[in-house]
Amino acid sequence: MHSTAAHRTGSSGTRRFVRLLALLPLLGVLALAGCAQRTDEGGGGGDTGTDFPVTVEPAGAPAVTLDAQPQRIVSLVPSVTETLYEVDAGEQVVAVDEMSTHPSEAPRTEMSGIDPDPQAIAAHDPDLVVVGSDAEGKLADALGKTGVPTLVLPAPETLQDAYAQFALVGKATGNAEEGQQLADETEQTITDLADSAPDKDLSYYHEVDPTYYTITSATFLGEVYDLFGLRNIADQGDPDAMNGYPQLSAEKIVGADPDLVFLADTKCCGQNADTVAERPGWDTMTAVEQGRVFALDDDIASRWSPRLVEFVRVVADAVAEA
Repeated sequence: MHSTAAHRTGSSGTRRFVRLLALLPLLGVLALAGCAQRTDEGGGGGDTGTDFPVTVEPAGAPAVTLDAQPQRIVSLVPSVTETLYEVDAGEQVVAVDEMSTHPSEAPRTEMSGIDPDPQAIAAHDPDLVVVGSDAEGKLADALGKTGVPTLVLPAPETLQDAYAQFALVGKATGNAEEGQQLADETEQTITDLADSAPDKDLSYYHEVDPTYYTITSATFLGEVYDLFGLRNIADQGDPDAMNGYPQLSAEKIVGADPDLVFLADTKCCGQNADTVAERPGWDTMTAVEQGRVFALDDDIASRWSPRLVEFVRVVADAVAEA
Protein backbone atom coordinates (compact mmCIF):
# COMPACT_ATOMS: atom_id res chain seq x y z
CA MET A 1 0.00 0.00 0.00
CA HIS A 2 2.82 2.30 0.08
CA SER A 3 4.30 4.45 -2.13
CA THR A 4 2.39 7.47 -3.32
CA ALA A 5 0.61 10.48 -2.11
CA ALA A 6 1.95 12.85 -4.65
CA HIS A 7 0.30 15.15 -7.16
CA ARG A 8 -3.47 14.81 -6.79
CA THR A 9 -6.32 16.09 -8.91
CA GLY A 10 -10.04 15.45 -9.11
CA SER A 11 -12.48 14.61 -6.34
CA SER A 12 -11.43 13.56 -2.86
CA GLY A 13 -12.71 10.06 -3.63
CA THR A 14 -10.48 9.85 -6.69
CA ARG A 15 -7.48 11.14 -4.74
CA ARG A 16 -8.03 8.53 -2.05
CA PHE A 17 -8.34 5.79 -4.65
CA VAL A 18 -5.05 6.83 -6.26
CA ARG A 19 -3.36 6.96 -2.84
CA LEU A 20 -4.49 3.44 -2.02
CA LEU A 21 -3.32 2.16 -5.40
CA ALA A 22 0.08 3.64 -4.84
CA LEU A 23 0.35 2.46 -1.27
CA LEU A 24 -0.95 -1.12 -1.65
CA PRO A 25 1.75 -3.50 -2.81
CA LEU A 26 -1.16 -5.85 -3.49
CA LEU A 27 -2.21 -3.59 -6.33
CA GLY A 28 1.27 -2.40 -7.14
CA VAL A 29 3.11 0.80 -7.89
CA LEU A 30 4.66 0.77 -11.35
CA ALA A 31 8.42 0.81 -11.88
CA LEU A 32 10.24 -0.35 -14.97
CA ALA A 33 13.42 0.39 -16.73
CA GLY A 34 14.58 -0.23 -20.24
CA CYS A 35 17.87 0.32 -21.94
CA ALA A 36 19.45 0.14 -25.36
CA GLN A 37 22.77 1.41 -26.64
CA ARG A 38 22.25 4.77 -28.35
CA THR A 39 24.10 7.76 -29.63
CA ASP A 40 21.30 10.21 -28.78
CA GLU A 41 22.13 13.52 -27.19
CA GLY A 42 20.62 14.59 -23.89
CA GLY A 43 21.44 14.45 -20.20
CA GLY A 44 24.39 12.33 -19.36
CA GLY A 45 26.10 11.76 -16.09
CA GLY A 46 29.62 10.38 -16.13
CA ASP A 47 30.34 6.68 -15.66
CA THR A 48 31.45 6.56 -12.05
CA GLY A 49 31.77 2.94 -11.14
CA THR A 50 29.78 0.85 -13.62
CA ASP A 51 31.35 -1.10 -16.45
CA PHE A 52 28.89 -1.73 -19.25
CA PRO A 53 27.35 -3.99 -20.29
CA VAL A 54 25.97 -4.66 -16.83
CA THR A 55 23.28 -6.98 -15.50
CA VAL A 56 21.02 -5.77 -12.69
CA GLU A 57 18.90 -8.18 -10.69
CA PRO A 58 16.08 -6.49 -8.71
CA ALA A 59 14.35 -8.42 -5.96
CA GLY A 60 11.07 -9.88 -7.19
CA ALA A 61 11.59 -9.00 -10.85
CA PRO A 62 13.50 -10.32 -13.88
CA ALA A 63 17.17 -9.50 -14.33
CA VAL A 64 18.01 -7.14 -17.17
CA THR A 65 21.26 -6.55 -19.02
CA LEU A 66 22.00 -2.95 -19.98
CA ASP A 67 24.42 -2.63 -22.89
CA ALA A 68 25.43 0.99 -22.31
CA GLN A 69 25.03 3.79 -19.80
CA PRO A 70 21.51 5.22 -20.27
CA GLN A 71 21.34 8.83 -21.34
CA ARG A 72 17.56 9.28 -21.67
CA ILE A 73 15.72 7.96 -18.62
CA VAL A 74 11.95 7.93 -18.16
CA SER A 75 10.82 7.26 -14.58
CA LEU A 76 7.22 6.38 -13.80
CA VAL A 77 7.83 5.73 -10.09
CA PRO A 78 8.03 8.69 -7.69
CA SER A 79 10.36 6.86 -5.32
CA VAL A 80 12.74 5.92 -8.11
CA THR A 81 12.62 9.45 -9.53
CA GLU A 82 13.90 10.75 -6.20
CA THR A 83 16.57 8.07 -6.08
CA LEU A 84 17.78 8.88 -9.60
CA TYR A 85 18.51 12.44 -8.57
CA GLU A 86 20.20 11.34 -5.36
CA VAL A 87 22.63 9.08 -7.25
CA ASP A 88 23.56 11.96 -9.59
CA ALA A 89 21.58 10.62 -12.55
CA GLY A 90 19.25 13.63 -12.66
CA GLU A 91 20.75 15.05 -15.83
CA GLN A 92 19.98 11.75 -17.55
CA VAL A 93 16.23 11.99 -16.74
CA VAL A 94 14.13 13.26 -19.66
CA ALA A 95 10.59 12.59 -18.36
CA VAL A 96 8.78 11.44 -15.22
CA ASP A 97 5.19 10.57 -14.37
CA GLU A 98 2.56 12.93 -13.01
CA MET A 99 3.08 11.71 -9.44
CA SER A 100 6.81 12.43 -9.36
CA THR A 101 6.63 15.71 -7.46
CA HIS A 102 10.15 15.64 -6.02
CA PRO A 103 12.61 17.06 -6.77
CA SER A 104 11.02 20.13 -8.28
CA GLU A 105 13.35 20.10 -11.28
CA ALA A 106 12.19 16.65 -12.38
CA PRO A 107 10.57 16.93 -15.84
CA ARG A 108 6.98 16.03 -14.93
CA THR A 109 4.52 14.98 -17.60
CA GLU A 110 0.94 13.70 -17.66
CA MET A 111 2.14 10.12 -18.04
CA SER A 112 0.66 7.63 -15.59
CA GLY A 113 2.72 5.16 -13.63
CA ILE A 114 -0.38 3.19 -12.71
CA ASP A 115 -1.55 2.71 -16.30
CA PRO A 116 1.52 3.36 -18.47
CA ASP A 117 1.04 4.08 -22.16
CA PRO A 118 3.83 2.51 -24.27
CA GLN A 119 3.34 5.07 -27.05
CA ALA A 120 3.59 8.02 -24.66
CA ILE A 121 6.73 6.51 -23.15
CA ALA A 122 8.31 5.84 -26.54
CA ALA A 123 7.66 9.44 -27.59
CA HIS A 124 10.43 10.50 -25.19
CA ASP A 125 12.92 8.26 -27.02
CA PRO A 126 14.16 6.62 -23.80
CA ASP A 127 16.99 4.20 -23.35
CA LEU A 128 15.93 3.43 -19.78
CA VAL A 129 12.34 3.33 -18.51
CA VAL A 130 11.43 2.82 -14.87
CA VAL A 131 8.07 1.52 -13.61
CA GLY A 132 7.02 -0.54 -10.59
CA SER A 133 5.33 -3.59 -12.05
CA ASP A 134 4.56 -5.08 -15.41
CA ALA A 135 1.65 -7.51 -15.41
CA GLU A 136 2.46 -10.46 -17.65
CA GLY A 137 5.30 -8.50 -19.23
CA LYS A 138 2.96 -6.62 -21.56
CA LEU A 139 4.73 -3.29 -21.23
CA ALA A 140 8.13 -4.91 -21.64
CA ASP A 141 6.92 -6.60 -24.82
CA ALA A 142 5.54 -3.34 -26.21
CA LEU A 143 8.69 -1.36 -25.44
CA GLY A 144 10.86 -4.21 -26.60
CA LYS A 145 9.51 -3.69 -30.10
CA THR A 146 11.02 -0.21 -30.06
CA GLY A 147 14.37 -1.56 -28.88
CA VAL A 148 13.90 -0.59 -25.22
CA PRO A 149 14.20 -3.51 -22.77
CA THR A 150 12.57 -3.14 -19.36
CA LEU A 151 13.71 -3.42 -15.75
CA VAL A 152 10.91 -3.81 -13.20
CA LEU A 153 11.57 -2.34 -9.77
CA PRO A 154 8.84 -3.52 -7.36
CA ALA A 155 8.14 -1.74 -4.09
CA PRO A 156 10.60 -3.07 -1.48
CA GLU A 157 9.19 -5.26 1.26
CA THR A 158 11.91 -4.43 3.79
CA LEU A 159 14.36 -1.67 4.57
CA GLN A 160 17.19 -3.85 3.32
CA ASP A 161 15.36 -4.22 0.01
CA ALA A 162 15.12 -0.42 -0.21
CA TYR A 163 18.82 0.04 0.42
CA ALA A 164 19.60 -2.60 -2.20
CA GLN A 165 17.40 -0.77 -4.70
CA PHE A 166 19.30 2.48 -4.15
CA ALA A 167 22.51 0.66 -5.04
CA LEU A 168 20.86 -1.01 -8.03
CA VAL A 169 19.62 2.31 -9.46
CA GLY A 170 23.14 3.66 -9.19
CA LYS A 171 24.58 0.64 -10.94
CA ALA A 172 21.99 0.70 -13.73
CA THR A 173 22.61 4.38 -14.49
CA GLY A 174 26.39 4.29 -14.48
CA ASN A 175 26.61 5.72 -10.96
CA ALA A 176 27.43 2.61 -8.96
CA GLU A 177 29.63 4.38 -6.43
CA GLU A 178 26.99 7.02 -5.70
CA GLY A 179 24.27 4.37 -5.43
CA GLN A 180 26.18 2.28 -2.93
CA GLN A 181 27.14 5.36 -0.94
CA LEU A 182 23.50 6.44 -0.79
CA ALA A 183 22.46 2.98 0.39
CA ASP A 184 25.15 2.85 3.08
CA GLU A 185 24.57 6.37 4.37
CA THR A 186 20.78 5.96 4.48
CA GLU A 187 21.06 2.70 6.39
CA GLN A 188 23.58 4.15 8.82
CA THR A 189 21.51 7.27 9.50
CA ILE A 190 18.34 5.27 10.14
CA THR A 191 20.22 2.82 12.36
CA ASP A 192 21.75 5.66 14.37
CA LEU A 193 18.38 7.35 14.85
CA ALA A 194 16.82 4.14 16.14
CA ASP A 195 19.77 3.23 18.37
CA SER A 196 19.87 6.67 19.98
CA ALA A 197 16.13 6.77 20.76
CA PRO A 198 15.03 6.22 24.36
CA ASP A 199 13.55 2.84 25.23
CA LYS A 200 9.86 3.43 25.92
CA ASP A 201 6.77 1.22 25.95
CA LEU A 202 4.49 3.06 23.52
CA SER A 203 1.67 2.11 21.16
CA TYR A 204 0.81 3.90 17.92
CA TYR A 205 -1.72 4.33 15.14
CA HIS A 206 -0.56 5.28 11.64
CA GLU A 207 -3.33 6.78 9.51
CA VAL A 208 -3.15 6.43 5.75
CA ASP A 209 -6.61 7.78 5.03
CA PRO A 210 -9.40 9.49 7.02
CA THR A 211 -11.52 6.38 6.46
CA TYR A 212 -9.08 4.68 8.85
CA TYR A 213 -6.93 2.66 6.52
CA THR A 214 -3.75 1.95 8.42
CA ILE A 215 -0.66 -0.23 8.43
CA THR A 216 0.45 -3.22 10.50
CA SER A 217 3.94 -4.19 11.59
CA ALA A 218 4.05 -6.59 8.62
CA THR A 219 4.58 -3.67 6.23
CA PHE A 220 7.60 -1.71 5.08
CA LEU A 221 6.64 1.29 7.23
CA GLY A 222 5.76 -1.03 10.09
CA GLU A 223 9.39 -2.14 10.09
CA VAL A 224 10.43 1.47 10.69
CA TYR A 225 8.24 1.74 13.76
CA ASP A 226 9.53 -1.63 14.95
CA LEU A 227 13.04 -0.17 15.03
CA PHE A 228 11.84 2.00 17.91
CA GLY A 229 10.06 -0.80 19.75
CA LEU A 230 6.61 0.72 19.16
CA ARG A 231 3.48 -1.43 19.38
CA ASN A 232 1.02 -1.17 16.51
CA ILE A 233 -2.64 -1.19 17.57
CA ALA A 234 -3.59 -2.73 14.21
CA ASP A 235 -1.59 -5.86 15.11
CA GLN A 236 -4.36 -6.86 17.48
CA GLY A 237 -5.99 -8.48 14.47
CA ASP A 238 -4.16 -10.27 11.66
CA PRO A 239 -0.97 -8.32 10.79
CA ASP A 240 -1.12 -9.74 7.26
CA ALA A 241 -4.76 -8.76 6.68
CA MET A 242 -5.22 -6.73 3.50
CA ASN A 243 -1.53 -7.32 2.83
CA GLY A 244 -0.76 -5.37 5.98
CA TYR A 245 -3.04 -2.41 5.23
CA PRO A 246 -6.38 -3.04 6.97
CA GLN A 247 -9.21 -0.61 7.52
CA LEU A 248 -10.07 -0.13 11.18
CA SER A 249 -13.19 1.31 12.77
CA ALA A 250 -13.12 4.54 14.72
CA GLU A 251 -14.38 2.61 17.74
CA LYS A 252 -11.47 0.18 17.58
CA ILE A 253 -8.92 2.97 17.34
CA VAL A 254 -10.41 4.92 20.25
CA GLY A 255 -10.69 1.73 22.27
CA ALA A 256 -7.05 0.84 21.65
CA ASP A 257 -6.07 4.28 23.01
CA PRO A 258 -2.72 4.67 21.22
CA ASP A 259 0.02 6.70 22.85
CA LEU A 260 1.07 8.16 19.50
CA VAL A 261 -0.87 9.01 16.34
CA PHE A 262 0.88 9.58 13.01
CA LEU A 263 -1.05 11.20 10.17
CA ALA A 264 0.01 10.38 6.60
CA ASP A 265 -3.08 12.09 5.15
CA THR A 266 -2.24 15.72 5.83
CA LYS A 267 -1.66 16.94 2.25
CA CYS A 268 -4.25 14.78 0.53
CA CYS A 269 -7.03 15.10 3.04
CA GLY A 270 -6.29 18.05 5.33
CA GLN A 271 -5.88 16.05 8.52
CA ASN A 272 -4.06 17.46 11.53
CA ALA A 273 -4.14 17.42 15.32
CA ASP A 274 -7.18 19.72 15.39
CA THR A 275 -9.28 17.69 12.94
CA VAL A 276 -8.41 14.51 14.83
CA ALA A 277 -9.48 16.05 18.14
CA GLU A 278 -12.82 16.99 16.59
CA ARG A 279 -13.68 13.39 15.73
CA PRO A 280 -16.31 11.93 18.08
CA GLY A 281 -14.61 10.37 21.10
CA TRP A 282 -11.08 10.95 19.86
CA ASP A 283 -10.46 13.78 22.32
CA THR A 284 -10.40 11.16 25.08
CA MET A 285 -7.44 9.29 23.58
CA THR A 286 -4.05 9.54 25.28
CA ALA A 287 -2.33 10.71 22.10
CA VAL A 288 -4.77 13.59 21.66
CA GLU A 289 -4.91 14.57 25.34
CA GLN A 290 -1.12 14.72 25.59
CA GLY A 291 -0.49 16.40 22.22
CA ARG A 292 1.10 13.40 20.58
CA VAL A 293 -0.53 13.63 17.16
CA PHE A 294 2.19 13.99 14.54
CA ALA A 295 1.67 15.24 11.00
CA LEU A 296 3.68 13.48 8.30
CA ASP A 297 4.40 14.50 4.74
CA ASP A 298 2.13 12.16 2.75
CA ASP A 299 4.70 11.65 0.01
CA ILE A 300 7.60 10.88 2.31
CA ALA A 301 5.48 8.52 4.41
CA SER A 302 4.42 6.53 1.37
CA ARG A 303 7.62 6.22 -0.65
CA TRP A 304 10.74 4.11 -0.29
CA SER A 305 12.94 6.97 -1.48
CA PRO A 306 16.04 8.36 0.26
CA ARG A 307 13.74 10.86 1.98
CA LEU A 308 12.66 7.95 4.16
CA VAL A 309 15.21 9.35 6.60
CA GLU A 310 12.98 12.38 7.17
CA PHE A 311 10.08 10.11 8.15
CA VAL A 312 12.32 8.20 10.55
CA ARG A 313 13.39 11.48 12.17
CA VAL A 314 9.75 12.36 12.87
CA VAL A 315 9.25 8.99 14.55
CA ALA A 316 12.46 9.41 16.56
CA ASP A 317 11.42 12.88 17.72
CA ALA A 318 7.95 11.62 18.64
CA VAL A 319 9.41 8.87 20.81
CA ALA A 320 11.79 11.30 22.48
CA GLU A 321 8.96 13.73 23.26
CA ALA A 322 6.55 11.12 24.64
